[in-house]
Amino acid sequence: MITRRQFIAAGALVLAPAVAVPAAATRPAAAGADRWEWEGDESANGWRIDPGEITLHAVEGTLASVLLRAGDAATVLLHVARRWHYEVAPVDTGQGGGLSAHTTDRTVGAGFESNHLSGTAVAVHPAAYPLHGSEGLWPHQEVIVRDILLDCEGTVRWGGDLTPVKASHFQIDVPPGSGKLARVADRLRTDQHLPFSPPAGAALDPATAARRSGSRKLKRTQAG
Repeated sequence: MITRRQFIAAGALVLAPAVAVPAAATRPAAAGADRWEWEGDESANGWRIDPGEITLHAVEGTLASVLLRAGDAATVLLHVARRWHYEVAPVDTGQGGGLSAHTTDRTVGAGFESNHLSGTAVAVHPAAYPLHGSEGLWPHQEVIVRDILLDCEGTVRWGGDLTPVKASHFQIDVPPGSGKLARVADRLRTDQHLPFSPPAGAALDPATAARRSGSRKLKRTQAG
């Protein structure tokens, strides 16, 4: 996986003359945000932190498995991970930090990172797209991400629309017991498709006018 920054940096190395750079100048900028221990029995999105609800799930079509909250939340987040794997970059190679989800570590750098504690968030390539990261997606990749969010009908929110930004982050954005989440999960569940119907990972063309229009409308709603 090659990010925009890596691509630009590689081009600069080819085009620029060799110069001596002081060691201090090569250090990455500080994240600039304190980290703290998340307290309470619920994550930021209102889901109860309960290790007993966490189960291991295989990401269909990949070699990756991930710990998520059992049920509809897992179904929808697995759809996000699966589409990212096929349409953005593989999640099972370890590149960019691979794929991460549930954790018992209560240390967070932003409130929304607490959603990992309840198993209702995933991070895809978190090392490539960290919290506060200035590295963004390529334009065509963001089109795909917006289309994935459209697939999820607003039940998932992207960290690229949050403050501070974290482009690798996706979280369940509806409360427990949401009927909308249940309906979306039922549609995306890969074991309930009829013969000759497209599987959940086979999305409609994100570039069509209707899909782009729907994605832009959802972006205005979720990004404020």
